[in-house]
Amino acid sequence: VPQVQPRAEELSELYRELSQHPGLSTACLGPDLTTQYGGKYCSLYTEWSQRDLARAENIKFCRQYLIFHDGASIVYSGPAGTCSEIKEELLSRESPSGMLKAVLRKVPGKEKEKEKQFLEVWDQNRKVKSIDLTALDKHGSVYDDDQFGCLAWSHSETHLLYVAEKKRPKAESFFQSKAPELGTSDEDMGHPKKEDASVKGEQFVYHEDWGETLSTRSVPVLCVLDIEGNSISVLEGIPEHLSPGQAFWSPEDTGVVFVGWWHNPFRLGLRHCTNRRSALFYVDLTGGRCELLSEDTRAVWSPRLSPDGCRIVYLENNVLGPHQQCSQLRMYDWYTKHTSTVLEAVPRQAWGAFPGIYCGALPGMCWAADSRRILLDTAQRSQQDVFVVDTATGTTTSLTADSPQGSWSVLTIDRDLLVARFSTPSCPPMLKVAVLPAAGHEAQTQWICLQDAPPVPGISWGIRTLQPPPEQEHPQYGGLDFDAILMRPSEGPAGQKPPLVVMPHGGPHSVFTAGWMLYPAVLCRVGFAVLLVNYRGSLGFGQDSVASLPGNVGTQDVHDVQLCVERVLQEEMLDASRVALVGGSHGGFLACHLIGQFPDTYHACVVRNPVVNIASMVATTDIPDWCLTETGLPYKPDALPDPAQWTEMLHKSPIRYVDQVRAPVLLMLGEDDRRVPPKQGLEYYRALKARGVPTRLLWYPGNNHALAGVEAEADGFMNMALWLLKHLQ
Repeated sequence: VPQVQPRAEELSELYRELSQHPGLSTACLGPDLTTQYGGKYCSLYTEWSQRDLARAENIKFCRQYLIFHDGASIVYSGPAGTCSEIKEELLSRESPSGMLKAVLRKVPGKEKEKEKQFLEVWDQNRKVKSIDLTALDKHGSVYDDDQFGCLAWSHSETHLLYVAEKKRPKAESFFQSKAPELGTSDEDMGHPKKEDASVKGEQFVYHEDWGETLSTRSVPVLCVLDIEGNSISVLEGIPEHLSPGQAFWSPEDTGVVFVGWWHNPFRLGLRHCTNRRSALFYVDLTGGRCELLSEDTRAVWSPRLSPDGCRIVYLENNVLGPHQQCSQLRMYDWYTKHTSTVLEAVPRQAWGAFPGIYCGALPGMCWAADSRRILLDTAQRSQQDVFVVDTATGTTTSLTADSPQGSWSVLTIDRDLLVARFSTPSCPPMLKVAVLPAAGHEAQTQWICLQDAPPVPGISWGIRTLQPPPEQEHPQYGGLDFDAILMRPSEGPAGQKPPLVVMPHGGPHSVFTAGWMLYPAVLCRVGFAVLLVNYRGSLGFGQDSVASLPGNVGTQDVHDVQLCVERVLQEEMLDASRVALVGGSHGGFLACHLIGQFPDTYHACVVRNPVVNIASMVATTDIPDWCLTETGLPYKPDALPDPAQWTEMLHKSPIRYVDQVRAPVLLMLGEDDRRVPPKQGLEYYRALKARGVPTRLLWYPGNNHALAGVEAEADGFMNMALWLLKHLQ
């Protein structure tokens, strides 16, 4: 303990320092204003998030900037004032003119009252409306998530559209005692009898929900606030079998366009699952008629209306199969009712060509002023770049090809002013702005840094590409390669080889892009080299790479990581006697496989909510389809796995190799994890204990699959780092 203590203090100081770098979440451009000398300028409002370790919570703050431009380039830009914390805001949205702002706010209840939700409208210098949604009692809680949630102004700026939980009738016990009603009843007074609002026998009815991070979402409804009349209506006409979300007003405000997710025969987890049957719909406000706008056998999301109100672009995937895929970009013409495919899925990534779309969502504002081009960011192998897409021709141009390599994200575009975020593994997020050049000249985009972030010293990084040996090639998808990002301490005792921490990502269909990541950065500063492996099956390499992994988990992905580790240990100055694994979810699945299949390579292991036994997970997870798909089996809601399928799931699971494990294992489990329930980690913990393998388990209440609570994240880092230091002595 005496040796650990100073090390722990040093570690916690390092973590505290690097965890203070804020993340940039949203940006919004105000209307153009003209100076007395004829110059144009606008304000830029940004929201950032930051960990507050003392309060053990994530805080949000805003900062404003001014941008002077002449329509073709930015003349001057800079901050206007300092930052200020945003309290209790759940959603906010500027009106189309930029003159009004709507805010959904939570307000703590007084004494024993429950928390309330208020919808506010602000003009340029005051709050003009404050509406107590909880008191109006037309619906349950308003959704503030990015899966269903929205806050949309009508074009006329007279109405607001949002999504909330459907109101449930009050349930009470069969034996509820009631106070006798005093005085005369309604009927005696000649009034009809009031409907009894409470229902008996419904107190403990199970309500399905949408799974991980959406456990309070069950039956969403679309709601409209008439600002002038202070009245709320719940939209009628949406079919019973659909759950609506991601809604906006149609051109001319005649109705509402929304994404509807099928929830029959039962709901499956929706977070990070862009393969759930869904379609685009229009509901007419006058007649309540609901019309299908896209195919109804696909998965769609992220619809965005063009500034001229003529076209809607959206993303589309196959239903079922891998949860994340290379998506199509589709476009619906509002007036001709014609749907076209703007961009197809890309089988293989090739430099100089468009890599394909692998994004969770399009930017909220993604259209250029010409209503013809849209902007998006997407993974391109192990980096993330910004592209402009001409929806008429399907041509694409990178706006970041000549910029520094790293991770670029579009925050917003308005009147062709473009706002983006940029980071690298050694540089926290910074704010960049540019003017989108005219069509055909986009490659000349000039990025200006509006908010710098000083690079973190002592970290060097690079991306390397690996080719699997011939015997490990996929029979159907040959010739696929994959990447890894290697971060290493650039300062350290001369001639000393750093230990190596190997991190495979989760998913498995996700990707490490070369952006800012807190854990790897702090580990690097502590003195570890960190290897982030984008094995075959990762996003950003083409649809063939995604399709190569289902049916081969536990072998192809495991061998890719091992190949990468062996190659890096051969080629780099690293200490091969001090190699550890860190992984969460499918990354934890791979870590547990690797310490069992290659026990001589690894000397310590840390796993967060790992998949340990696919066969026991299938009956408890919010995504049973994942268990079958990744095992290489077909999924049907009504099918029950037969003994051969159970065997196959067990055969591909890391629990199968537990007898060979020697490396000490630290497990971190989220009590509320619906995706990979903590029983998975407990199963592994017991198996290791029974075999005498040193193991320790950390159990985090109030945390789900991501273990992203500020306290759990900080405690998890400290325990991980101390475990690695102890066992890699």
